Amino acid sequence: MEILLSALALGLMGSFHCVGMCGPIVLALPLHGNNLQQKIFGGLLYNLGRTVTYGLMGAIFGLLGQGLHLLGFQQIISVIMGLLMVVSVLFPNLFRNQYDLNKSSFKLVAKLKKSISTLFTARTFQSLFFIGLLNGLLPCGLVYIALAGAIATAGVATGIWYMVLFGLGTIPMLLLIGVAGNVVSATIRQKINNLIPFLVVLVGIFFILRGLNLNIPFLSPAKDKIEKKFEKSLQDKNKISHINSSDYLINGCICHNSNE
Repeated sequence: MEILLSALALGLMGSFHCVGMCGPIVLALPLHGNNLQQKIFGGLLYNLGRTVTYGLMGAIFGLLGQGLHLLGFQQIISVIMGLLMVVSVLFPNLFRNQYDLNKSSFKLVAKLKKSISTLFTARTFQSLFFIGLLNGLLPCGLVYIALAGAIATAGVATGIWYMVLFGLGTIPMLLLIGVAGNVVSATIRQKINNLIPFLVVLVGIFFILRGLNLNIPFLSPAKDKIEKKFEKSLQDKNKISHINSSDYLINGCICHNSNE
């Protein structure tokens, strides 16, 4: 639960960063000329499209984390992902300007942008949803940080929820900007943007603590407690399966006897 709450917090705070990065796209969405209800509905479709894409990516990266967990690397991965978050803030130059989007290997990004531009001309509610779907695939440092968290969750379902909650956290601010324009001043956005690195570091430290198994309630549970909880879950499932099988056999015997 604490992990999922960190995803929501990252999305809420990170949405002010999104205004700077994705704000031009949001402001350019073909919502103009419609009434307020239609603008809100269209804005929700766009943002839900992004969230669906984030959820799909969460499933993929959560599956990766689950595979690493089965190999016994869950704690190590949690620490590594946390360290990457902290290092990305303390040494941003290590992750800046490392990729040239004009290279042939990044032609996919150019195709995505071209597809988004084409959808802008459609001016339909359906096109707004697909713009959101494609926009969720565009390169974004904040999304990469969230995906690192999805890996650390070590599960498909939790990976999906992590990214979905992250996406939902970004919706209020982006929806407000899309419907009402630049209602938040640049000064306020800048002040909140200055807080985002601290939030990323806090989330990173949280993942590091979880991986270290320091027996700190909620923050860093002991490894043996996690394993016992996992084993108890498996035992409960086996008991339910056994009970269902027994009921089936008993009912089968009753039916057989009644037929005699």
